[in-house]
Amino acid sequence: MPEVIIRPANGTVVVRAGGAVIAESPNAKTLYEDGHEPVYYIPKGDVGMALLEPTGRRADGPHWGEAQVYAIAGKSGPIADAAWSYAAPHDALAEIADHVAFDGSKAAVELL
Repeated sequence: MPEVIIRPANGTVVVRAGGAVIAESPNAKTLYEDGHEPVYYIPKGDVGMALLEPTGRRADGPHWGEAQVYAIAGKSGPIADAAWSYAAPHDALAEIADHVAFDGSKAAVELL
């Protein structure tokens, strides 16, 4: 497994897309993985889950587990494959279970 470090985000993470605030959380976690930009994982309770549509697609990785992939319901149509969540990640990543991460190229993800 690649080196992964998970720490509390230092501030409030806000996600905007499709003309709406999708998530806002002071309880997000930052996942650092070698060779990748940090990714914020936000507790589902701090995400407007009504604005996310399950795509039926699953992302599966040998190091992570299986993720549910979501589209964001935007004003001008869905933003495909914009978010993902692990209900049961592998043990080393248990801290991100039932959190949602967003693709920064499809949503504005900010740490305030």
